[in-house]
Amino acid sequence: MEFAGSASTQSCITQKRGRRVYGDDRDFKSKNLTAERRRREKLSNRLLTLRSLVPIITNMNKATIVEDAITYIEKLQLTVKVLSDQLLEMESSSEESERPRNDEINAAEEMKKHGIEEKVEVTNVDGCKLWIRIIFEEKRSRITKFLEAMASHGFELSDTNVTTFKGATLISSCLDGVYSYKIEAEQVKELLQEIIKSI
Repeated sequence: MEFAGSASTQSCITQKRGRRVYGDDRDFKSKNLTAERRRREKLSNRLLTLRSLVPIITNMNKATIVEDAITYIEKLQLTVKVLSDQLLEMESSSEESERPRNDEINAAEEMKKHGIEEKVEVTNVDGCKLWIRIIFEEKRSRITKFLEAMASHGFELSDTNVTTFKGATLISSCLDGVYSYKIEAEQVKELLQEIIKSI
């Protein structure tokens, strides 16, 4: 739309899309246009960075990138919570195992009170089989450590019986050598005594 007439109306020559262009300057620019363009570029760059950090993006539009990022962050937070709970549980169990429990202290006193002493007996049954009978103080995970130590020395226990009574643990078992070689009773007795002292 063009205006003709007075000097005041001649300065307003054209109207484009609701904006008036004054004088000879046909490129009317908003004062916020460059700031808005910078803001959009910065937002686009940050969305691209976010897209590169999230491993699974289902669609490439802005809304989906943000939704996928939220889902991924929630999964990470859940993983952090589960792992921190496991870590706290492990720390508390290690603290419990480091300090002696009351029942372990009482176990040693019970054994002394009833006259039970730690003892190892080894008897030959066959050339490569021995019958063992061990009495030692009852402590947490001591039986497991004993069985692991026996396996590491190449022995297999069969027909094993474990009994706990008045703070003492009694293990009776048939001992087989893994390689079926002749086992000396006296050597095995010394080995069992060393194992009991170390666990």
